[in-house]
Amino acid sequence: MVHNLCYNSINNNENKDKDDYNNNHNNNKCQHNLSISSIPQLQDKNNNNNDNKNNLTILMVSTEYPPMLGGVGRYTLNLTRALRKLGNTVYVVCNKNGDGDFFGLYPFNKNNSELLLEIVYKVKPDIVHIQFEHGLYGLKLDLVNPRNTCTTIDTFYDICETPIITTFHSAYTFKQWMSLIEPLKTTTGLLNQLKSKKNYLFQYWKFLINYKSFHNLNNDKLSKSKCGIVFSKYLQNLVNEKKYNTHHNTYDNKKFNFNIKNRIIYHGAQSIIPVLSEIKKEEARTKFGLPVNKTKRIALAVGFRTGTKGWDILTKINVPANWLIVINSSKNHYNIENYKPEISTKNKSDNTTKIIDIQRDFLSEKDLSLLFYASDVILLPYKVSSGSGVMFDALAHGLPFIATDLHFFKEFAMKDLGITVKRDPCEFANALHEIENNYHFYSKKVNKFRLNLTWDTVANQHNELYSDILKCIHYTKNNMQSSPPPTTTIEYSNKLNSTNK
Repeated sequence: MVHNLCYNSINNNENKDKDDYNNNHNNNKCQHNLSISSIPQLQDKNNNNNDNKNNLTILMVSTEYPPMLGGVGRYTLNLTRALRKLGNTVYVVCNKNGDGDFFGLYPFNKNNSELLLEIVYKVKPDIVHIQFEHGLYGLKLDLVNPRNTCTTIDTFYDICETPIITTFHSAYTFKQWMSLIEPLKTTTGLLNQLKSKKNYLFQYWKFLINYKSFHNLNNDKLSKSKCGIVFSKYLQNLVNEKKYNTHHNTYDNKKFNFNIKNRIIYHGAQSIIPVLSEIKKEEARTKFGLPVNKTKRIALAVGFRTGTKGWDILTKINVPANWLIVINSSKNHYNIENYKPEISTKNKSDNTTKIIDIQRDFLSEKDLSLLFYASDVILLPYKVSSGSGVMFDALAHGLPFIATDLHFFKEFAMKDLGITVKRDPCEFANALHEIENNYHFYSKKVNKFRLNLTWDTVANQHNELYSDILKCIHYTKNNMQSSPPPTTTIEYSNKLNSTNK
C-alpha cells in the first residue's frame, strides 16, 4: 500500500520522533547500538516445510509492521504470510512497535544501516527484501546542498553483499512533488501573515532544490538492487536506473528472460472474509450503522487524514438522490494530521443524509473488508498519488473506483476498472451517475481483474523473481574468469566499523 507521507511534515516532527526513540532506546526490542550477540533470538513464526530443499531464507525489511497502523505494514504482513505458506523462511525486521522477528528500525535512527548489516550477518538470508518508502527511513532534505539528501539505509545498500530486492512504494513527478507543499495559510495580523509567507517560501525552496535528489534516491536504490518491484507501469517509468548503471546488475538477464530494471507485481489485496456470497450487503451496513435501504448506493472514502487525499471536495459534491458518501479516516504515525473533517454527523439511519463520517479510526482487516462490502464504489479524489493501496483493496472486494485523473489511476481506468475525472465536485457527481448506469460493466471487469491480486498469486510471482535472481547470480559466478574472494568475518567487521565513521 502506497504510504502517502506528506514530506513537508516529516521534518516538523523529526525532533519529537527522535525524542520518542531516545526515550525507548533501552527497550530490548529497540537497541541503538547493537552488537551481534545482542540481536534477539530468532522467533519460530515460519510454518514452512523444512524438508523442502528449495525454500529460501528471506529477510523482509519494513519500518512499519502490524500491530502498527499503516498500509505499508499491512502489505508487508500479508506478503510475509503468503511467502511462508510457500515454504520460505521469512524473518521480519521492523519498528519496536511491530510484531517482527528483529527490532530497532526507526525513521530517525542513524544506525539503521548498522542494525541491518548485523542482522544479515546473523541470519545469512538468500535475499534481503526492502519495502522502500522514503519517509519510513528518515528522509532528510538538505536546504543548502541537495547532494546531501539521504535516508538512514543508504549505507546498507552500499555495503550489503546479500542480493537486495526493493519494492518501491512511491515516486513523484515534479508537479506532484511540488504539490506536497502545504498551501499558504490564511491568517490575521501582519506579523502572522509575514510568518506564514516565510514558512511557505522556506518549504517551497526546500522542495524545489531537492526534487532531483529525492527522485535519484529511488534510482540509486534500484541500481544497487538486483531487481526492483513496482505496482504499475507509471511507477516503472518513474523509477529507473539509467543514470545509475553500476556493477550490481551485470549478469545475463536475457538468458533468463526477465527485466532486470524493475518488475511489475500488483499490490496484493483480498478479503479476509473468504466467501463473498456469505456476506450480505445489508449485514455489512448494519455493522456500521449505515442505511440498509437497497436503493441506496454508498460511495466510500477511506484512509489517512492527510491533505493529499483531497477529501475537501467531498462536501461540495452534489450527491445524487440515491447515493451516500461514507468516510472513515485515521491518523498517520509519522506526520501531523493535516485534514480536519467537516462532515455532517446526522442520524446514520436517516436516508436523507448525504455524507456520513463513521469515525472508526484505523480498521482491522476484517472490519475494513466489511466496510468495502457495505459499499458500491471507492472515491479517490487525491491531489497527489504515485499509487494507492486503497484502490487495490477496493478492487479486491469488487468495487470500481472514481479517482482524480492522475497518471496512476488513469492506467487502471484504461482497464475499465473505474473512472478518472478532474478533481472537481461536479465531475465526481457526474461520475457517480456514469458508474451507476454502467455498474454491471465495471463490476464484471473488476471481478475478473481481482484474481490477479490474491496473495497466493502475488507470493508466487515474488518467489519466481527470487529464484530467477539467484539463478542469474549462480550462472554469472560460474562463468566469471576469476571468482571474487569469499566474504570473511574480518571483512564484514571492517565494513561494519566503517559505518560508524
